[in-house]
Formats: sequence, structure tokens, C-alpha cells
Amino acid sequence: MKVALVHDYLTQKGGAERVFEMLCRRYPDADIFTSLYEPEASIDFGDREVFTTYLQRIPNASRYFKLLAPLYYSAFRALDLRDYDLIISSTTSFAKAVRKRPDAKHICFCHNITRFLWDTKTYLREYTAYRRFLPLLEQVFRAMRKADLAYAQEPDVYIANSSTVAGRIQQFYQKPARVINCPIDSQQFAFSNQKEDFYLASARLVSYKRLDVVVEAFNWLGWNLVVTGDGPEREVLEARAMKNVKFLGHVSDAERKQLLSRSKSVIVMALEDYGLVPIEANASGTPVIAYGEGGVLDTQIPGTTGVFFNSQTPQALHRALLKAKAIEWNYQKIRDHAMTKFSEDAFFQSIEGVITEVCGTG
Repeated sequence: MKVALVHDYLTQKGGAERVFEMLCRRYPDADIFTSLYEPEASIDFGDREVFTTYLQRIPNASRYFKLLAPLYYSAFRALDLRDYDLIISSTTSFAKAVRKRPDAKHICFCHNITRFLWDTKTYLREYTAYRRFLPLLEQVFRAMRKADLAYAQEPDVYIANSSTVAGRIQQFYQKPARVINCPIDSQQFAFSNQKEDFYLASARLVSYKRLDVVVEAFNWLGWNLVVTGDGPEREVLEARAMKNVKFLGHVSDAERKQLLSRSKSVIVMALEDYGLVPIEANASGTPVIAYGEGGVLDTQIPGTTGVFFNSQTPQALHRALLKAKAIEWNYQKIRDHAMTKFSEDAFFQSIEGVITEVCGTG
């Protein structure tokens, strides 16, 4: 069986790209397709060939890839995938549009619906420079929504990374989706049952992550908070923070590993579609204190691996922190939960079950 692996664009490295990298490792004989490829900024496949679209020939396309949004559908439609028996697309937007021959199968691993089209106002909170163009963007997006709905019918099977995303696929695309939670690379995390006197927030410093609320809560309490990650909100957040809140910016994988394993708890204030950070914390033996909506509902067990709070306010986080402090956590049990349920083996056992069902072979 000839397999093609397709991803929206490889110009950065986030959770979706990490999952795609796992797929590529699992299927070393599959051909890799994407619209744009920048190995220095994303995944380095070494000698393995990566097939791109005509967008790759545009000067500085990888740098300004978001501005090319109206062109991606046509770029993916132009790919010739007629030789492939199975297409596995990994997408938050465009790769689901690829063509296949009538007897081939297309399994779409959907990390989210096309967010900037269907939740435009929330999306643009992260990219304030574009908000002034909203009237023009809305006209473009109206046409793109029609295309997105049409091309959303191309895959034979949808796999969603969380129940939240599966619900959106059903709501907007009118397609059922099976839920298979994304795995973590368990070798990247170190277990410790010796916790130090600080809490950790690890996130991009953008508005929807709501680090402003986290900082305010810790300002009240005077407890030690360490924040890793960078972004446009950093200067504002640092100006609001008291001395008990430290901003480390971007840290190495080795330093992040130690912080995850040594912190009392990891704080998640955002509504995440899925969210790898809570699972990474659990793999380190660390409980999670999280806003109880979105992907954490799939990954956390209240009272065992973490604590939920029900509103994105300092008061709600304050109460959850006090509740978590009173719990005698079983750190080994927290780690076992992550290592069992969110391992690569568990993930691919589920994926290959779908492939067998759809294609009749594993």
C-alpha cells in the first residue's frame, strides 16, 4: 500500500508538527507533502524528500506564510496524489483539501477546524496587527468558508485529537469524528517526586493564554511562579508582576524538563483545543491546575492528576491553588496515567486500528 503523509505547512514547530513528525517516523516509506517547508524552523527530515507546492517558489513565503491563506486550497488541490492508496492528512486548516483517486482512502487527523475562519474574532486577538483589516478580511473569509466547507467533505474518515475538536468538526463540517488523543514523546520528560517551592506556567505569551489572570492571582498570594515562553504580551505581563513572579523567556528542552518535574503544579489558564502541556506535566509526575474546559477534560482526572476551576478569574484560580495544596498527590500515579494513556504505542495502536478498518490492512 502506497502512503502519502500531508501537513498544512512546515514553517514552525508546535504540537501539530510534533504529531506529524511521529507519523513520519512511524511510516518511513511514506512520501511527505506540505505546502511550504522550512527545515530550520520546523522538522528536519534529513535526507528524506519533502514534496511542496508552488507556494514554495514565492520569495519569503515561509516567513509570511499566514498572509498566503487564500492560496492554500488551490495549492493542495494542485498536488498529484493519484498514485497513493492511502492519504493521511494532518491539519488545522488546508491539507484536508487534497485530491485522491476514487478507490483510495483519505484519513484526516484534524487538530482543529479552520479556526481563523470560524472563530475570527478570538483568533485575531493574537494578531492585533491584522484587526484593522477586519472589514476586508471578512469579505475574503466569507469566500474561504464556502471553500473550507466544500473541501471538508473530501476525507473519508476524521480523527480528532480531543472531544472538543470532534464536536466542532460535527458542528461546522457535519462530519463525525473519532477521538484519538495525541501522544507525547515520553523520553523527553523526567520524573521527580521531590517538588520545589514554585509553580510553573509554560505557554506562548499571547492574550488568549490568559497569563494576565495567572499573574494577578500569584500577585495576591505571594507564592512563587515561574513563567516560560515568549510572545507579544511579555512586556505587559512583566510590568504587572510582583517580585515572586519570574519570567524566563524561551528555555532549553533540558531546562524545561527540569522545571516540569520540580514544580508543585503546572498552571493552565487557557481554553485549549487539546493541549500537550498538561500531559507533559503529568509525565513528569506533576499535577495540573487548569481551567476546566476544552482538551483537559480528555486528559486530566480531577483529584488524581489535577484540579479544575470553572472561570478564568484570579478568584477561581486562587481557590483551585488552595484546593491543590491540600491534596496529598501520588506523583507516581500521575506519571503512570500519562505514560499509559498518552504513549506513542497507545496512539499508534488506535491509529492503525482505524487504518485496518478503513483500508483492510495495517
